[in-house]
Amino acid sequence: MTRIHTGLLCLALLSASAAGAAQAADSVEYDVIFAGHHSGTQTTTVAADGSIRTTLSYRNNGRGPDLEERITLAPDGTFASYRATGTSTFGSKIDESFARRGDRVVWRSSADRGERRIDGRAQYLPVDGSFEAGAVLARALLAAGKPVAALPGGQLTIERLASSRVTRGAETRAVALYAVYGASIRPDFIWLTDDAQQSLFASIYPGYMVFAPRGWGEAAAPLEALQEEAEAKLLETLASRLAHHLGDELVIRGARVFDSERATLSEPQDVYVHDGRIAALYPAGSRASSAMPSIDAAGRVLLPGLFDMHTHNDAWDGLLHLAGGVTTVRDMGNTNRTLAELAARIAAGRAPGPRIIAAGFIEGDSPHAARADFVVGDVEAAKAAVDWYAQRGYPQVKLYNSIRPEWMAPIAAYAHERGLRVSGHVPAFARAEDAVRAGYDELQHINQMMLNFLVTPTTDTRTLERFYLIGERAADIDLDSAPVQQFLALLKERGTTLDPTLATFEYMFQQAAGQPNPTFAAVVDHVPASLARSWGTNTMDIPPAKVARYHAAYEKLLGFIGRAWQAGIPILAGTDDIGGFTYHRELELEVKAGIPPAEALAIATRNGARTLGVFADSGSIARGKRADLILVDGDPTRNISDIRRVSLVMKEGVVYFPAEIHEAIGVRRFADPPAVSP
Repeated sequence: MTRIHTGLLCLALLSASAAGAAQAADSVEYDVIFAGHHSGTQTTTVAADGSIRTTLSYRNNGRGPDLEERITLAPDGTFASYRATGTSTFGSKIDESFARRGDRVVWRSSADRGERRIDGRAQYLPVDGSFEAGAVLARALLAAGKPVAALPGGQLTIERLASSRVTRGAETRAVALYAVYGASIRPDFIWLTDDAQQSLFASIYPGYMVFAPRGWGEAAAPLEALQEEAEAKLLETLASRLAHHLGDELVIRGARVFDSERATLSEPQDVYVHDGRIAALYPAGSRASSAMPSIDAAGRVLLPGLFDMHTHNDAWDGLLHLAGGVTTVRDMGNTNRTLAELAARIAAGRAPGPRIIAAGFIEGDSPHAARADFVVGDVEAAKAAVDWYAQRGYPQVKLYNSIRPEWMAPIAAYAHERGLRVSGHVPAFARAEDAVRAGYDELQHINQMMLNFLVTPTTDTRTLERFYLIGERAADIDLDSAPVQQFLALLKERGTTLDPTLATFEYMFQQAAGQPNPTFAAVVDHVPASLARSWGTNTMDIPPAKVARYHAAYEKLLGFIGRAWQAGIPILAGTDDIGGFTYHRELELEVKAGIPPAEALAIATRNGARTLGVFADSGSIARGKRADLILVDGDPTRNISDIRRVSLVMKEGVVYFPAEIHEAIGVRRFADPPAVSP
């Protein structure tokens, strides 16, 4: 599971850097808990002069930040000064500062530096920060009672969503849940004490992470349900507003239809939809017009809904997936209860989002483990997890880093007996070809594949070594060498599918310190300033002298995928990062690797559906299949970047306009909706 590394939890943790300052003179300690496992600590100390010192350190999945933070407050509760030092989740150096003197502010971070004049209240948003900074933000907004300017840009508001009382032994605390808007494209949630001090109590990422005062983790559990309920209400309101039910039957007129099986584009056609299914396809204008509602495609390209084959979903991801044209996702590791409830809400129309098909996550127990529902200590426990997933209809299981190499074959064989596919990371102290020979049907992540040529029997890839070893040495791999060709032949022979998540690794190896993130260069001007700014830093620690070497390493990753496609090895399109935007970049990178644009679109549709076993029902535009369809301005079969210009998304006959979705979350639209006639 890679939620911290993918960015959305990073935003939740760093902009909900939330959890606010303790108001007493004594230090307060907080626990950072992942899936019930204590993973780190934050200590907050408020000095007699009101200045705040925070230290934060945690580890999950072999990574996490080490941070020290100092804050002084202005009379209105905003930052007068801010300083953060330490290392980020992936090891880069943190050295961030902000200061206000009268109407002048100056700041410096790994993303940018600046100076300007301001009037009135304004709150600086750190690029890197502890949970404490967000509570300062929340209290400043509450004190203002009105929107507050964000620095370097944007506007912030706050809303009270719920209140409760929590008890631990004889001690009881009143708490309240708030949502902060404007720091990202999703709300940041924070629990403060419901009293005059409004001190931090908890920051909760449902089903995954709990941050709470030392010893209060279990007492905070009921708050998770309240937060999920509050989030569900917000999302249900959005779902009702954004979903357009045009009737049981409609027609899309004059669309050039993409044939995902042949990777070709048709002449304009009229596509009829009835009761959420594709009913008929005719040459444009060849049938008499009817009274049914119509969508004027006006020569736009009509594609099947896209499949994102590597996600870790939460309640807010669905908006970006839909806006990006993704109508089906494969969740590659999550808290099973939380995911099942989310999938049910989406299916019932109570939350906006794509159809979710889950892979069952199984990790081995170790100090480096990614904490989830099934963290096992032996093969028998892993088999019990396989049974649990098989009995609930999961199509596959995903094995993770701390599975012991000798467990792979018996677990894979057992899963195959029960009809489940097997995929995953390559366990530490093994190579990718070992996993394939042990029965893996699919490999996740291009770094896991390329480590096949770099690791030794003592390389512990549960650590950050699985990233830095690629950057340091992948440039030396000869893609035409015998070891690479033999590995490709093995993948072809076994029919192994590759889920490379190329975009997830682009910034790691392509973004130098202080340079823009290439993955999001095409969309950075469309998103809120704070999110755009967060993309301006690489959490990898790449020395300036090695930037060119890391760039060359990434080119080898692309080259390997290009050769794999040429060899006929099945490729998938997945993100493992922020939805929509990353997916479009993934397709661009596949094309950069040498895959023709039309074939990349077939990977995004046909290959996803076939891998999930649903091609009989989706993944192409054919009579009787689900009406999961997207309209795109331009021609992505020639220019793959046109895939960003999605003007309409249909999911089983329900219509969404990406322009409306994007604008609801503070993103400037990429395409205007087509004309719709009642």
